[in-house]
Amino acid sequence: RDAGFAQRWYRRPLRQSGPVIDMPVPASFNDITQDPSLENYIGWVWYEKEVLLPLRWLQGEPAPRVVLRFGSAHYYSIVWVNGVQVVEHEGGHLPFEADISSIVRGSPGTLCRITVALNNTLTPHTLPPGSIQYMTDKTRYPKNYFVQNIRFDFFNYAGIHRPVVLYTTPAAYIDDITVTSTSSESVAMVQYQVSVVGSTDYSLSLSLRDQEGKVVAVGDGPMGELKVLNPNLWWPYLMHENPGYLYSLEVKMQAQVDGAPLEDVYTLPVGIRTVHVTSTRFLINGKPFYFHGVNKHEDADIRGKGLDWPLIVKDFNLLRWLGANSFRTSHYPYAEEIMDLCDAYGIVVIDECPGVGIKLPESFGNKSLQHHLAVMEELIRRDKNRPSVVMWSVANEPASELPPAAHYFKTVIAHTKALDPTRPVTFVTDANYALDRGAPYVDVICVNSYFSWYHDPGHLEVIPLQLTAQFENWYKTYQKPIIQSEYGADSVPGLHSDPPQMFSEEYQKAMLREYHSVFDKKRREYVIGELIWNFADFMTNQGTTRVLGNKKGIFTRQRQPKAAAFVLRDRYWKIANESSCLPPVITSHSLFL
Repeated sequence: RDAGFAQRWYRRPLRQSGPVIDMPVPASFNDITQDPSLENYIGWVWYEKEVLLPLRWLQGEPAPRVVLRFGSAHYYSIVWVNGVQVVEHEGGHLPFEADISSIVRGSPGTLCRITVALNNTLTPHTLPPGSIQYMTDKTRYPKNYFVQNIRFDFFNYAGIHRPVVLYTTPAAYIDDITVTSTSSESVAMVQYQVSVVGSTDYSLSLSLRDQEGKVVAVGDGPMGELKVLNPNLWWPYLMHENPGYLYSLEVKMQAQVDGAPLEDVYTLPVGIRTVHVTSTRFLINGKPFYFHGVNKHEDADIRGKGLDWPLIVKDFNLLRWLGANSFRTSHYPYAEEIMDLCDAYGIVVIDECPGVGIKLPESFGNKSLQHHLAVMEELIRRDKNRPSVVMWSVANEPASELPPAAHYFKTVIAHTKALDPTRPVTFVTDANYALDRGAPYVDVICVNSYFSWYHDPGHLEVIPLQLTAQFENWYKTYQKPIIQSEYGADSVPGLHSDPPQMFSEEYQKAMLREYHSVFDKKRREYVIGELIWNFADFMTNQGTTRVLGNKKGIFTRQRQPKAAAFVLRDRYWKIANESSCLPPVITSHSLFL
């Protein structure tokens, strides 16, 4: 398995080292071929791409920077350019890049060979964690046989999942921008901070434009404040007649490097909005916001977790048809292209890191903690300016009842708040309210429960009592607003039963209605949201409780609605009409609204 390193495959084209196959990028590699060993492969895989760079990228004094950027690769990546290692990155789901200028500048007019070694092995210290188990019984397993154990319920797809791009900047360039805002009805203040790399002799000018292109505020310097009169605030979908309003902040840098004038320009979409949490409410722009949305996965036939624009747009059309105003990025950061549309459409996001399956005591140690902190830094750097992101989630269903969980989550949450003091922080729990050691440190309680499914299966009648007790116990203990962050039931499309039986579409509908009756009582008090599990069916590891994946979607994996989708659609539009100043919407199932 280490042959590629022992034989230095990165030193020459991969085809000279042995057989190769074509592999599309972005895509997971698991389902592309007919080879079952590749579908479940654990270990190193090697990618290669040869490209010819434009000569203008390699010329001039000072010459431009040439940067190689990966949107994400799962899980551990080592990258070489023309045989020279340029970057090493741990973690899937987040971008990383390398300045390759010095390497490519030495060979203009020749092919630039990009080689990637990628390893999807999960250990107790990765995020998400996992473990390798060797099967030593030679009467039952072949020699050196092992399995990858995971403690999460979705398929561990691997590959280069998001776009790989080459881009250029001047030798001095805008490296980072941070934007925050405060607002009243008549005026907003947009605070900014800009960092420049490559020169200390530079000037910055900023202009904020509305959607018609009119300049509404100007500024200069690396730090300051822009005053916007009568601002158009960023509002969630169905909360305003013009949701997702975005300004454009143009940042222009002019610098001197070795006597040569350089210019760099970056345009950042900016949404002006505020977020505040009380003991019973979640406020956006000072008004109560109720999360009626979904949990999702980046998951689809053939391409696995690979970026798929048609599927992304289809999903947003379905979200708006459903009347969903929000989703959680369960259980990892989603593609930047998805987040861009959330900003533009006004879809509110609980942005979750890959902290899923943190179950073993060794996953709460210092090695795991340091990696978790680094992941939060990467996530916040990527998404800090997005108005759609209203809360960070640092984990899903960890073993938060274990003693080390207290220090672990206190540290992760404090670090997250230090990086971004403008947003609340949570993690999603399925622990007992009296035993959860991380809950004291969150701003919002997010709780998962599956009454009458994993507990008391088939007994819908227990839901009102158990769900009511769940809410009352959590609120009495912590006096914090609560989101039902997961609930649901598997249903096999086309399977019907009356009276409702588990796995039928009728049972899924009946369970939802039992939960909804309790939600309707408690949302008048301190329940601030409900997120169905799941938006669509998705692939999992094979197992005796999974028939080609998890079937808790209200849509099939191919995005066709089950009966529960119409139940949820009627409910979400009703909630939206109750809380909105917009005219009532007719929710006939034959109309797209």
